[in-house]
Amino acid sequence: MTSDSPQHSSTQIATTDKQKSDYDYSRETYYELIEKGKDALETMIEVARESEHPRAYEVLSGMIKNVSDVNDRLMDLNKKMKDIEKKEDVKQIENQQNNFYLSTAELQKMMAQGEAIDVDEPDTKLLRES
Repeated sequence: MTSDSPQHSSTQIATTDKQKSDYDYSRETYYELIEKGKDALETMIEVARESEHPRAYEVLSGMIKNVSDVNDRLMDLNKKMKDIEKKEDVKQIENQQNNFYLSTAELQKMMAQGEAIDVDEPDTKLLRES
C-alpha cells in the first residue's frame, strides 16, 4: 500500500515538538553552565595564584574538569539530536518501485525506436581496462 503524502499522527508531531523544546532548553542550560564555569575558573585562577595553596590548585583542576565534562555533554546532546532527526528522516522515506515486464523482443523494439528512459553513456574513466 502506497500513499502520495506521508501521514503523521498528532502524537508523533507532539513528541517531535517536545523533543525539540527539550533539546533547546538543555542546550541553553549547557551554554549557561559553560559560561558560568568559565567565569568561576577565571576567579579561581586568581585565588590560586594569590594563595599558592595546593588545595586551591586542586579545586581549580576539578573545576576545569567539570567545565570540560559539560562541553562533552553538549556535544553528546547534539549527536543525540542528529540521531533522532535521522531516524525521523528514515521513517519518512517512501520507496516507489517501477517494474517493467518486457520480453527481449519488446525491449529491443523500444531501444530501436529510442524510447529508452534515462539512458546515459557509460563513463569510460570509471571502467577498468582488462
